[in-house]
Amino acid sequence: MIISLRELEKATNKFHPTRKLGGGGHGTVYKGILSDLHVVAIKRSNIMVRSEINEFINEVAILSQINHRNIVKLIGCCLETEVPLLAYEFISNGTLCDYLHKKPLRSLPWQDILRIATGIGKALSYLHSCISVPVIHRDIKSTNILLDDALTAKVSDFGASRYIPRDKTPITTVVQGTLGYLDPVYYYCGRLTEKSDVYSFGVILIELLTRKMPTIYRSSTGDGLVAQFIELFAKDKLVEILDPQVLEEGGRQAEVVASLAMSCTKLRAEERPTMRSVEMTLEALQGPKDHFRVRDATYEGGYSTMRYTSPIRRTSLEDMSRQYSQEEEFVLSASYPR
Repeated sequence: MIISLRELEKATNKFHPTRKLGGGGHGTVYKGILSDLHVVAIKRSNIMVRSEINEFINEVAILSQINHRNIVKLIGCCLETEVPLLAYEFISNGTLCDYLHKKPLRSLPWQDILRIATGIGKALSYLHSCISVPVIHRDIKSTNILLDDALTAKVSDFGASRYIPRDKTPITTVVQGTLGYLDPVYYYCGRLTEKSDVYSFGVILIELLTRKMPTIYRSSTGDGLVAQFIELFAKDKLVEILDPQVLEEGGRQAEVVASLAMSCTKLRAEERPTMRSVEMTLEALQGPKDHFRVRDATYEGGYSTMRYTSPIRRTSLEDMSRQYSQEEEFVLSASYPR
């Protein structure tokens, strides 16, 4: 839908600061009420430069062909300004990042954690496998996951996204993403594949399990969140980092999700599962507990969840965690525009 600038100005009280919902690398978002009483979130660029315009055009091109309950809907756009203004469905509960980390902390039951993770997994699986021209999101992080009143997850912010060639050969491109969530292989080589999204999703799983922010967390020895999670998994000490509510309510299912996070964040991209297999594993967890059989679930990397079902008893990953820690330290010590 094409929306006039006058309509959007009226909807946001001329983009009054009190209507500001937040902002990120690709623009500032305002809450607006259209003349038909439709509540929307309106995004406009912070800086009028060609790169920002290209990102807005990219987002319109991608979202206009997407329809999925776990991906934020693009309602319309305004083309009267130098930089396009985009209007999305309004998502009432803010970002997953705020829900997990903003104080005072709110209770997040295990079943809601599992449902949020499954929703994000479904969205990424859809982007990678179910649309005519598959898409790599390229910036999966908790601030780009919105939650509605029912805590349904909605993936947003497609300004950095890229189409995947049909032969799925890696794309070589300038690195874009967020420290803490960024796939090390993509960072080192600039080679972008759908497994880069898989890695970032694995970080989201760790964030859900620990309620710690990947962008700022440091262990006492200076390790980032992923490296610390892997090290504690190897030493049978995940209880030291898991959120208390996850420990109390998650049980065997939390062990499986921790194992899934481990597989998604493997250093070698080819050893990570596809988002389709991740989605299937998470869906299986949401079925009746009497019918859940973790030993039947297998990943495409050639190993099964049975090998990773108990972080409490796992003891043979020290070498991998040491290697990963060194790699991650290099990534986290670097800086680049975002």
